[in-house]
Amino acid sequence: MNGYLNYKFIKVKQLDHVFYLTLARPEKRNAFTPLMIDEIHHAIQMADADPEVRVVVLDAEGPVFCAGMDLNAFENPDKIDHSDVVPHVDLSLGEVMSILNKPSIAVLEGNVIAGGFLMILECTYVFAHSAVQFSLPEVQIGLFPFQVLAGLLKHLPYHKAMDLCIHSEVITAQEMKSMGLVYDLLDQKPDILPALIAKLTSAAPLAVKMGFEAAKQLRELKSSDQYAFLLEQLVKLRSSHDFKEGMAARMEKRPPNWKGE
Repeated sequence: MNGYLNYKFIKVKQLDHVFYLTLARPEKRNAFTPLMIDEIHHAIQMADADPEVRVVVLDAEGPVFCAGMDLNAFENPDKIDHSDVVPHVDLSLGEVMSILNKPSIAVLEGNVIAGGFLMILECTYVFAHSAVQFSLPEVQIGLFPFQVLAGLLKHLPYHKAMDLCIHSEVITAQEMKSMGLVYDLLDQKPDILPALIAKLTSAAPLAVKMGFEAAKQLRELKSSDQYAFLLEQLVKLRSSHDFKEGMAARMEKRPPNWKGE
């Protein structure tokens, strides 16, 4: 994997168009530090720019997926680890995850607490085992999950997003599924993940990438400008190699040879 590093707090690997990013700080319940955010940012940027990567899978080592922000690390900047290789970025974890313009899948085998929501709320799909629990306990210690609220408001009505932030009760995986924040429960449908990955990696990568980019740009456009913008994107895509290859492959009844261009 040209360009990827041996990181301190995460592990990465690439296999068959799938990029795996694993949180690897289990002794601290995968609580994130500024350096960990920098490493995730670097890995996500590399995966997004790599034409061989079509799907990103996010998981974690240990019994907790992520316990949120490591408060000691953020409150004691003189003790923060730094890297001479990975550039520092002044971005929240949610902003880092939102950079990706490819399908992403969070696979949750452990609990998600506080700022851990920032990662999963930006993923295209979230799968969890039934026993996984979710919680936003910040108001119990005098804080508020401001950044998580921004992510929740992309998925939920205002009143429901606020309720999750101020109620601070444990939320089950089934409840998260009912709200649409979890796509499905892995232990109930064990074959769903490999089937989804196979489907996503077979899709035209340029079309998928441009779809993600367009969805983000739509948020910034007035409704009166949206259809003209989308038509412009369609014209660009129809002139691409992948569109012509996709049409030829269908006519010739063969698998397409995508190039992402």
